[in-house]
Amino acid sequence: MVNYNWLDEYLLALPGAEKDFKEEWQWQRYMIRGKLFAAVCRPDEKHGTYGGHPLVNLKCDPRMAELYRAEYPEVLPGFYMDKRNWNAVLLDGALPEDVLREMCGQSHRLVLEKLPKKVQREIAE
Repeated sequence: MVNYNWLDEYLLALPGAEKDFKEEWQWQRYMIRGKLFAAVCRPDEKHGTYGGHPLVNLKCDPRMAELYRAEYPEVLPGFYMDKRNWNAVLLDGALPEDVLREMCGQSHRLVLEKLPKKVQREIAE
């Protein structure tokens, strides 16, 4: 994660963001009211393309997910997630920082928009 050492701070600064560590998966999870919007992990070598790479799983609109994957080799279908709605970004690659920030913001927004309006208002305040 050398290239993106700002990522943890950035994800936690998003409105309503909370973080925990899922021990059995070795995942740093970022959530809004218990709903996952990002997860940072490092799968071991047995996981093929993902193996040995630090990565972040981010929720994504299915059409945008395909566009990101087509344009950037560091963006793969989500690791252990619904591959239509999630992308995995290899954090040891060369994805431009602004693109990763954009993807993080989109993931956060997609999850926030699914929460009840009352919760959305609370988080906005």
